[in-house]
Amino acid sequence: MDKPSATLVAESHNPDGPHLLTTSSSSSKDPFFKSVQWTSDGTTLITSSSTNHISSFVLPSTLLDPSRSSPLSLSATSTIPLPEPTSSLAPCPYFSLENPYSQVLLTASTDHPLHLRSLFPSSSSPESQKPIASFRLIKHETEAYLPVTSLLWPSPGTHFIAGTTNKIALFDVSRPDSLVPEPVFVIPTIPSTRHISKGNGIGMKGTVSALSLSPSEEGSSTAGLLAAGTWTRWLGLYDIYRSAKPVANWSVKPAADETNIGGKGIVQTQWSPCGRYLVVNERGATGLLVYDLRGASKGLLCHLAGRDGTTNQRLSLDVFPSSNENGGFEVWAGTKDGKVVVYEGVGTTDTAMEPAWEWEASTGGVAAIGATAMHLGGSVVATCSGSWRVADVESDSDSESDSESEEETEEENGETDSSSGSSSSSSSSEASARSHITKPKPRIVVEETSLKVWTIGGGGGGYPSPGPETMDGETRD
Repeated sequence: MDKPSATLVAESHNPDGPHLLTTSSSSSKDPFFKSVQWTSDGTTLITSSSTNHISSFVLPSTLLDPSRSSPLSLSATSTIPLPEPTSSLAPCPYFSLENPYSQVLLTASTDHPLHLRSLFPSSSSPESQKPIASFRLIKHETEAYLPVTSLLWPSPGTHFIAGTTNKIALFDVSRPDSLVPEPVFVIPTIPSTRHISKGNGIGMKGTVSALSLSPSEEGSSTAGLLAAGTWTRWLGLYDIYRSAKPVANWSVKPAADETNIGGKGIVQTQWSPCGRYLVVNERGATGLLVYDLRGASKGLLCHLAGRDGTTNQRLSLDVFPSSNENGGFEVWAGTKDGKVVVYEGVGTTDTAMEPAWEWEASTGGVAAIGATAMHLGGSVVATCSGSWRVADVESDSDSESDSESEEETEEENGETDSSSGSSSSSSSSEASARSHITKPKPRIVVEETSLKVWTIGGGGGGYPSPGPETMDGETRD
């Protein structure tokens, strides 16, 4: 059986949008794409960049036109600059291009309250656009804003969940801090911030860096279980709408050690479409852990090998119902070396799994795939790539010329100081001499960054030939 293939249909190489000019110096970083996700209606891609900009790409209806001979060049419909780096984004779960009130998202930035922002500001100057609403999560002893490191805005959209150090908070979207200064409630993940114990029924200590809600059973109005992961490599399951106590919590370190995949902290928890399994994505790991959570168990089912995530960047993944007759589900994940690996039939075996197929999503494999996001139709996937490196200053002509200019300026200043006859002429000469042996500042270089949209087809695995109807929300058979 032939393997499926990925065909590039659209791309963009401008993380900060066409209307914003970015400046860079020898010691600054050029922008690159950090994350990408689909809106709930499947019409728009939302990206974040390394220079604190959020861009929205409304995809044209002709995106999947089979008569096009080359990939479509995407341009951001709008771009929002943020005052500080954002640790998490959460688009409205009922987003629709037909309803302007739904075109909003939540952002979490350092030393700021949580903000509800419009994705398409009406002002011609996005910098002057104020947030629609704000939500405070503070430490009462100091009144400082707590660093929110994870956000989840699930359907139906009346409430959202925020994770911070040793706490999980639930907010009512209709009750911003202008009306109510506190969250609806806060769940501590440990009994006390001074408690030295964690796990074994005591709780999990650490920054809550990942949140996901299991799918509700068909016909059920109750919310599923919340899976929370921490930088300290702990997992907790919470039925937050019924109890503040955890259903279960445990460390993933023993499983990671047993499977020899490593890990430096959980960056993502992702439920399977059926709600039975939980995929754990750790920073710096060479694979993924899959837990079977049926019957409130926390047993490791298997691990997904062959996914190189040995980087400090956040590399997010996505899941999709399996298209083959064996059942299970699919896991789509980017790697450090610019590839996307696809696992099929996850959940059907308790042995280690290797990727069923893969493709190169970054030109030359020089940039990590920061995010892989499946369209709800299943035959379209979006990826974003981007990473930086420290340039070799000795071989970088720009850095050398900048260094030489600085040295010439320092020499001129030294001559001026010595001719002035001041008592500090000796120390100035020594400082000037030291400046000649000072190495120039390292130069940060972004080798490749891109947002790409791919169609998936062929292989006989149930992937239909994508057409315009795929973007209308129809799932594949």
